[in-house]
Amino acid sequence: MIPELIQSQRHYFSTNETKSVTFRKEALKKLKTELVLREQDIIDALFKDFKKPHFEAVVTETEIILAEINNTIKNINSWAKPKRVRASLLNFPSSDYIYSEPYGVTLVISPWNYPYQLALAPLIAAIAAGNTVVIKPSELTPNTSAIISSIVKKVFKPEHVTVVQGGVAISTELLNQKWDYIFFTGSVNVGKIVAKAAAPNLTPVTLELGGKNPCVIDETANVKLSAKRIVWGKFLNAGQTCIAPDYILIHESIKQSFYDAVKKEITSAYSERPELSEDYARIINSRNFDRLTKMLSNETCIIGGQTNAETQYIAPTLIDEPKLDSEVMKDEIFGPILPVISYKDDSKLETIIQKYDKPLSFYVFSTNSKKAKQLIQKFSFGGGAINDTIIHFTNNRLPFGGVGASGIGSYHGESSFSTFSHKKGIVKKGNWLDLPMRYAPYKGKLKLAKSALKWLS
Repeated sequence: MIPELIQSQRHYFSTNETKSVTFRKEALKKLKTELVLREQDIIDALFKDFKKPHFEAVVTETEIILAEINNTIKNINSWAKPKRVRASLLNFPSSDYIYSEPYGVTLVISPWNYPYQLALAPLIAAIAAGNTVVIKPSELTPNTSAIISSIVKKVFKPEHVTVVQGGVAISTELLNQKWDYIFFTGSVNVGKIVAKAAAPNLTPVTLELGGKNPCVIDETANVKLSAKRIVWGKFLNAGQTCIAPDYILIHESIKQSFYDAVKKEITSAYSERPELSEDYARIINSRNFDRLTKMLSNETCIIGGQTNAETQYIAPTLIDEPKLDSEVMKDEIFGPILPVISYKDDSKLETIIQKYDKPLSFYVFSTNSKKAKQLIQKFSFGGGAINDTIIHFTNNRLPFGGVGASGIGSYHGESSFSTFSHKKGIVKKGNWLDLPMRYAPYKGKLKLAKSALKWLS
């Protein structure tokens, strides 16, 4: 079934219909119409899958996608238009251009934590760039995946865009096929599997992964505001966000005041009993619940720590001074658990941060602008913010992606279009002048050629 599906998409791509910018724009407009009509269905599906609050479903899923598709429809003509660049004098007379062409048959594998947004955003980009698309949504969010499949069937011919549902076996079968481009969002471990599967065919990939995202709070930070913004960014989606702060590095002089402020902010956001709050999501499944609760063993939960296996609830939790070799500090947490480690000397920051692979995000809370700037320039990471968390994701003029173990490639806005487009350089040479220097015989021409290459390139 899957090989035949890919073959049908490859045949359809060869007709060149998807290369028409008018066709692409109309496809996006049809998709937008259906997304608007099905918004409540999407919100309901997200709640059924892991009790995602209505507000979070709209702000982090449906509205993000509407903004992305509106921006793409608005700008697709200019993005797709060949870009003229300055010609080299060595090629005089000539006109030089960069053409954007689609890769062809593409595969998008999306995760469960933002199952609608992270499936639709790359889909929009792939369509805009002129590709065909096979989407593999997460099997852990079956309700949302079913809605995505229903929408795609309503809007697209299967040879243009289709959804393939299933678990690990289906993902494996998909990765065993030959693709022209693969876009994957998920864990580092699975990202390595995707990269390995792509290698035999030299298939280009975008890998949107994760990591242990540091959050530094120095002694000059506005403690109350820092706590408010960290509570929001960390416990949004119950901490199941790849760019959420993974651990805090805080100056020892303000640690206790930070704890006091965080406790107040958690109560303000989710009440004295977050388990009863309509604004707090649940852990996606029992496997992840067990993984997270294991991190709480033998730790000092200064705030939170309560769990309920039956409802897969874990309270917003802060762990005080965990050891660096503890379970909670080994890998990305991906849940509502936030370790806090104090420091006195800035040298400790470097020791801890560089212990881990390059993170997807990095955050600094400080009113010392010079120091904040030094920190974001000192360490390598995908993206981040000063005096806030996760907000860099919302600006489609900023590329979003990781570096090193946290990912390969980037997207959002025009970067998304570029990700799914091969940039093809073209020189249009004039015929009215043809300098003889480059042609054989070469005798007596080398000195002149070297001068030309030095001064005219």
